[in-house]
Amino acid sequence: MAPTTQITPAPANNVRDSSKTQISAAKSNPHFNKEKTSIRGLVAELLSCPNPDKPLVSLGVGDASLYPCFHQGQDSTKILTSAISSGRFVSYAPSFGLPPARRAVAEYLSWGMQQGIKEEDVYLMVGGTQAIQVCTMALAARSGANLLIPRPGFPLYEAKCGLVGIEPRFYDLVPENGWELDPAQLRAIADHNTVGLVVISPNNPCGVAYSSSHLLQIAETARDLNIPIIADEVYGHMVFGGGMFVPMASFAHIAPVITIGSLSKRWMVPGWRFGWLAFSDPYGSLKQVKKATEMLMNILCGPPCTIQGAIPSILSYTSEDFHKNVIRILESSADTLFTRLEQIEALNCYSKPRASMFMMVEVKTDLLYGIENDMDFARELMKEESVLVLPGTVLGLKNWVRIFFGVPTELATEACERIESFCKTRSLLN
Repeated sequence: MAPTTQITPAPANNVRDSSKTQISAAKSNPHFNKEKTSIRGLVAELLSCPNPDKPLVSLGVGDASLYPCFHQGQDSTKILTSAISSGRFVSYAPSFGLPPARRAVAEYLSWGMQQGIKEEDVYLMVGGTQAIQVCTMALAARSGANLLIPRPGFPLYEAKCGLVGIEPRFYDLVPENGWELDPAQLRAIADHNTVGLVVISPNNPCGVAYSSSHLLQIAETARDLNIPIIADEVYGHMVFGGGMFVPMASFAHIAPVITIGSLSKRWMVPGWRFGWLAFSDPYGSLKQVKKATEMLMNILCGPPCTIQGAIPSILSYTSEDFHKNVIRILESSADTLFTRLEQIEALNCYSKPRASMFMMVEVKTDLLYGIENDMDFARELMKEESVLVLPGTVLGLKNWVRIFFGVPTELATEACERIESFCKTRSLLN
């Protein structure tokens, strides 16, 4: 019987006629269609144009672990090796982290606090970066949400806000006032859609640790605005020269606090990518945010189990001499840079750094030939002297540069000499 429908035979060997086939271009997340400058992207650009006759001196990337002098007395690697050799930490870890590791972080964060942090309030993260990501995702509760972020600040907060649809609203840190914030400005920019306030102390990039009285002022402002505080304490305890580290969680009885922390900086192991998110919420106002965090951690990967296995010993038994050596070198290099750079007419150092690994320096572009902004300064300094500094524009502060002092003191001295030579060569005052 003849068929009632006619079937067109397929091409031989099932090969399609490519001349008639068009494949439309795949679309990406529209967030990435916008031209945005990242620290890594900018550093890569600057590193492409050094003076070939001078060795690189990098004051642009915050990784002190590159220098052996910072590892004297370090026990972390030995402890990790022991954890690996035990064979006990080769399985999947629970979504929120191994209980002994969570307990150790809770105890570490509770030192010196009247009301400590509990094990169940700690969530282990793949570094501070994932902690920021999870925090912003958990807080993105409604359309039109906004987050208060410091300027200058850490660009990753703005980037993570963009990924989850939160509007970043910037408040200014005032150099003439020791890089403190103005509570009146917070009140002016916050509204009913504000979901949190980011506070970085010890501060990257300004090199300050806020006093107890200023943190109290911030907590009272957050309470009045009915918002939680996201306390970025990645540089916790890294203070010197009279600076003091006060955990923001000390004021959780006034306003709820979500603490972001990391092993990376204080223990000089940034490549381990181990961090945490901790809730200090005595009145239970963050229950929904905490639940969202747990749901996220059930679908995200946490830090390697082997590192988690080493955490209790690392946090409890690391030599105090190791920490003291790190602080000693940081203070020496910071003093060297501040003393030398403040004598250069074209630069302005408002205050000596007393925390973290960074300081902000203002560039008086009107005193330098061929330098119109901080990008020009960083680019030309690299071309002529092979010294890498980070333009402040990427941090939200034009015509400033961020200078990293987590380097040996002799390298800081060498950098100062080259920066001074560059500024003399370019000076319009000659």
